[in-house]
Amino acid sequence: MEWKNIYRGILMGICDVVPGVSGGTIAFILGIYDRLIEAISGFFSKDWAKHLKFLIPLGIGIVSALLLFSHILDYLLKTYPEPTHFLFLGLIIGVLPLLAKESDMKNTFTARHYIALLIPLVLVASMAFLQESSRPVIETLTLSSAISLFFAGWLASMSMLLPGISGSLVLLILGYYATAIAALKGLNLPIILVIGAGVAIGFIVSSKVIKYVLHHYPKMTFAAIIGLVMGSTAVVYQGFSPSMLVNVVCVLTFIAGVIIVQFIARTNDRMVQKREV
Repeated sequence: MEWKNIYRGILMGICDVVPGVSGGTIAFILGIYDRLIEAISGFFSKDWAKHLKFLIPLGIGIVSALLLFSHILDYLLKTYPEPTHFLFLGLIIGVLPLLAKESDMKNTFTARHYIALLIPLVLVASMAFLQESSRPVIETLTLSSAISLFFAGWLASMSMLLPGISGSLVLLILGYYATAIAALKGLNLPIILVIGAGVAIGFIVSSKVIKYVLHHYPKMTFAAIIGLVMGSTAVVYQGFSPSMLVNVVCVLTFIAGVIIVQFIARTNDRMVQKREV
């Protein structure tokens, strides 16, 4: 088992709770994005045992973070909304130089790549203007609500695997985010299991699609991912506070977010270099 994936899963899980911040982005920063897609895509292949050694610790970390940080993030977003959102902005913007470097954007992108970047940027940014549906929080499952929550989880999982767009954001737009958070906080197992089943199936299906496009159209895929990341900043940005002191804290948390991303990326690079030596 790759037990070091537990801490990676915790980082991914924290981000998956937040609308606008993608666990796929954290996977990219940690240098495990390709392996993540390969492992999920190959879950039913002959190498399933090898993939499980990678996925099980990662899953433990993600689930632990979802259960624990749903409370913490709910508190932070309600008590310190502006600094918390600026921390997330720093995390998102901090990953852009890494994506540009990985894709060799400066030397390889042509006009069609920038068009592929612009389209998802505009689509995701436009989600900032969509209001959460007025659906009531679901506490007891019926057949129709179970089907709705299953497919909501399915759609959300496709977003979770993409750096730049959050599964939580999709749940927010569909009107099921409050239900998901309430289920996590209250350990409503039937609802958690239904959404989780949709997420699991969606992971397997969407991972194969992502693996295909990354292999056959790597530059176009990177262009789209960069657009997704850039567009998500419009969703996460909630404006400044009337308080100058709070705004100073916002700037500091933003800088902290950028530094955290760079620190994680460099630490991961050093770990990879040590393994190769």
